[in-house]
Amino acid sequence: MELALIDRWLHILAGVTWIGLLYYFNFVQAQAMGAATADKDGPGPAAIGKYVAPRALLWFRWAALVTWLSGAYYLAAWPGYSLGGAFSLGIGAENVQLTHIGIGAWLGTIMLFNVWVLIWPNQKKILGIVPATDEEKAKARRVAFLASRSNVMMSLPMLFFMQGAAHGVPFG
Repeated sequence: MELALIDRWLHILAGVTWIGLLYYFNFVQAQAMGAATADKDGPGPAAIGKYVAPRALLWFRWAALVTWLSGAYYLAAWPGYSLGGAFSLGIGAENVQLTHIGIGAWLGTIMLFNVWVLIWPNQKKILGIVPATDEEKAKARRVAFLASRSNVMMSLPMLFFMQGAAHGVPFG
Protein backbone atom coordinates (compact mmCIF):
# COMPACT_ATOMS: atom_id res chain seq x y z
CA MET A 1 0.00 0.00 0.00
CA GLU A 2 2.87 2.40 0.78
CA LEU A 3 4.32 1.86 -2.69
CA ALA A 4 0.91 2.66 -4.19
CA LEU A 5 0.85 5.97 -2.28
CA ILE A 6 4.35 6.87 -3.51
CA ASP A 7 3.27 5.88 -7.01
CA ARG A 8 0.22 8.12 -6.75
CA TRP A 9 2.44 11.11 -5.94
CA LEU A 10 4.75 10.18 -8.82
CA HIS A 11 1.70 9.98 -11.08
CA ILE A 12 0.51 13.43 -9.98
CA LEU A 13 3.97 15.03 -10.28
CA ALA A 14 4.63 13.54 -13.72
CA GLY A 15 1.10 14.47 -14.84
CA VAL A 16 1.53 18.09 -13.75
CA THR A 17 4.84 18.20 -15.65
CA TRP A 18 3.28 16.64 -18.76
CA ILE A 19 0.17 18.81 -18.88
CA GLY A 20 2.12 21.92 -17.87
CA LEU A 21 4.49 21.43 -20.80
CA LEU A 22 1.56 20.67 -23.10
CA TYR A 23 0.04 24.03 -22.20
CA TYR A 24 3.43 25.74 -22.50
CA PHE A 25 3.89 24.42 -26.05
CA ASN A 26 0.38 25.38 -27.14
CA PHE A 27 -0.13 28.68 -25.35
CA VAL A 28 3.39 30.10 -25.00
CA GLN A 29 5.96 28.58 -27.32
CA ALA A 30 3.79 28.44 -30.47
CA GLN A 31 3.06 32.18 -30.22
CA ALA A 32 6.69 32.96 -29.29
CA MET A 33 7.95 31.12 -32.39
CA GLY A 34 5.62 33.21 -34.55
CA ALA A 35 6.79 36.44 -32.92
CA ALA A 36 10.45 35.38 -33.21
CA THR A 37 9.96 34.65 -36.92
CA ALA A 38 8.37 38.06 -37.50
CA ASP A 39 11.06 39.97 -35.54
CA LYS A 40 13.69 40.71 -38.19
CA ASP A 41 16.08 42.28 -35.63
CA GLY A 42 15.77 39.51 -33.03
CA PRO A 43 17.57 36.19 -32.67
CA GLY A 44 14.85 34.39 -34.66
CA PRO A 45 13.01 31.17 -33.91
CA ALA A 46 16.27 29.18 -33.85
CA ALA A 47 16.91 30.48 -30.33
CA ILE A 48 13.81 28.64 -29.14
CA GLY A 49 14.07 25.72 -31.56
CA LYS A 50 17.71 24.98 -30.80
CA TYR A 51 17.90 25.50 -27.04
CA VAL A 52 14.45 25.43 -25.44
CA ALA A 53 12.26 23.11 -27.54
CA PRO A 54 14.49 20.00 -27.50
CA ARG A 55 14.86 20.13 -23.70
CA ALA A 56 11.18 20.83 -23.16
CA LEU A 57 10.24 17.97 -25.53
CA LEU A 58 12.54 15.61 -23.61
CA TRP A 59 10.73 16.39 -20.36
CA PHE A 60 7.36 16.37 -22.15
CA ARG A 61 7.60 12.91 -23.66
CA TRP A 62 9.16 11.22 -20.60
CA ALA A 63 6.67 12.89 -18.25
CA ALA A 64 3.90 11.51 -20.48
CA LEU A 65 5.32 7.99 -20.27
CA VAL A 66 5.93 8.13 -16.50
CA THR A 67 2.41 9.48 -15.99
CA TRP A 68 0.90 6.63 -17.97
CA LEU A 69 3.05 3.89 -16.40
CA SER A 70 2.54 5.14 -12.86
CA GLY A 71 -1.21 5.42 -13.53
CA ALA A 72 -1.32 1.86 -14.83
CA TYR A 73 0.55 0.64 -11.74
CA TYR A 74 -1.77 2.61 -9.49
CA LEU A 75 -4.83 1.04 -11.12
CA ALA A 76 -3.34 -2.42 -10.67
CA ALA A 77 -2.22 -1.88 -7.05
CA TRP A 78 -4.94 0.26 -5.45
CA PRO A 79 -7.87 -1.57 -3.79
CA GLY A 80 -11.12 -1.27 -5.71
CA TYR A 81 -9.44 -0.52 -9.02
CA SER A 82 -8.01 -2.77 -11.71
CA LEU A 83 -6.25 -2.04 -14.96
CA GLY A 84 -8.54 -4.32 -16.96
CA GLY A 85 -11.60 -2.98 -15.17
CA ALA A 86 -10.66 0.60 -15.99
CA PHE A 87 -9.91 -0.08 -19.65
CA SER A 88 -13.17 -2.02 -20.00
CA LEU A 89 -14.88 1.02 -18.41
CA GLY A 90 -16.13 -1.05 -15.50
CA ILE A 91 -18.53 -2.98 -17.71
CA GLY A 92 -19.65 -6.04 -15.79
CA ALA A 93 -18.03 -4.85 -12.57
CA GLU A 94 -20.84 -2.45 -11.69
CA ASN A 95 -18.24 -0.05 -10.35
CA VAL A 96 -18.95 3.47 -11.56
CA GLN A 97 -15.52 4.62 -10.36
CA LEU A 98 -13.93 2.22 -12.86
CA THR A 99 -16.08 3.76 -15.58
CA HIS A 100 -14.97 7.27 -14.66
CA ILE A 101 -11.29 6.52 -14.25
CA GLY A 102 -11.43 4.30 -17.34
CA ILE A 103 -12.61 7.18 -19.51
CA GLY A 104 -9.73 9.26 -18.12
CA ALA A 105 -7.30 6.38 -18.69
CA TRP A 106 -8.42 5.99 -22.31
CA LEU A 107 -8.03 9.72 -22.92
CA GLY A 108 -4.57 9.61 -21.32
CA THR A 109 -3.63 6.62 -23.48
CA ILE A 110 -4.68 8.43 -26.65
CA MET A 111 -2.70 11.46 -25.50
CA LEU A 112 0.38 9.30 -24.83
CA PHE A 113 0.05 7.83 -28.32
CA ASN A 114 -0.11 11.35 -29.75
CA VAL A 115 3.06 12.36 -27.88
CA TRP A 116 5.23 9.40 -28.89
CA VAL A 117 3.81 8.51 -32.32
CA LEU A 118 2.68 11.84 -33.77
CA ILE A 119 4.22 14.80 -31.93
CA TRP A 120 7.77 13.64 -31.15
CA PRO A 121 8.67 12.09 -34.56
CA ASN A 122 7.33 15.17 -36.35
CA GLN A 123 9.03 17.61 -33.98
CA LYS A 124 12.34 15.89 -34.75
CA LYS A 125 11.81 16.83 -38.41
CA ILE A 126 10.70 20.38 -37.59
CA LEU A 127 13.69 21.02 -35.30
CA GLY A 128 16.20 19.47 -37.69
CA ILE A 129 17.09 16.61 -35.36
CA VAL A 130 16.43 14.27 -38.29
CA PRO A 131 16.80 15.30 -41.93
CA ALA A 132 13.61 16.35 -43.73
CA THR A 133 12.73 18.27 -46.87
CA ASP A 134 10.78 21.52 -46.66
CA GLU A 135 7.68 19.63 -47.81
CA GLU A 136 8.17 16.98 -45.09
CA LYS A 137 8.65 19.72 -42.48
CA ALA A 138 5.45 21.46 -43.58
CA LYS A 139 3.51 18.20 -43.23
CA ALA A 140 5.23 17.49 -39.90
CA ARG A 141 4.19 20.92 -38.58
CA ARG A 142 0.55 20.22 -39.41
CA VAL A 143 0.52 16.73 -37.88
CA ALA A 144 2.31 17.85 -34.70
CA PHE A 145 0.02 20.88 -34.41
CA LEU A 146 -3.16 18.82 -34.73
CA ALA A 147 -1.97 16.11 -32.33
CA SER A 148 -0.88 18.69 -29.77
CA ARG A 149 -4.11 20.68 -29.98
CA SER A 150 -6.07 17.42 -29.71
CA ASN A 151 -4.18 16.68 -26.50
CA VAL A 152 -5.09 20.11 -25.13
CA MET A 153 -8.74 19.42 -25.87
CA MET A 154 -8.60 15.99 -24.21
CA SER A 155 -6.64 17.15 -21.16
CA LEU A 156 -9.49 18.80 -19.25
CA PRO A 157 -12.00 15.94 -19.66
CA MET A 158 -9.22 13.47 -18.79
CA LEU A 159 -8.43 15.32 -15.58
CA PHE A 160 -12.13 15.73 -14.79
CA PHE A 161 -12.86 12.00 -15.11
CA MET A 162 -9.76 10.86 -13.25
CA GLN A 163 -10.30 13.21 -10.32
CA GLY A 164 -14.03 12.53 -10.38
CA ALA A 165 -13.32 8.85 -9.84
CA ALA A 166 -11.00 9.60 -6.91
CA HIS A 167 -13.42 12.03 -5.28
CA GLY A 168 -16.74 10.38 -5.99
CA VAL A 169 -18.10 13.01 -8.36
CA PRO A 170 -21.30 11.68 -9.91
CA PHE A 171 -21.59 11.70 -13.70
CA GLY A 172 -25.14 10.51 -14.11
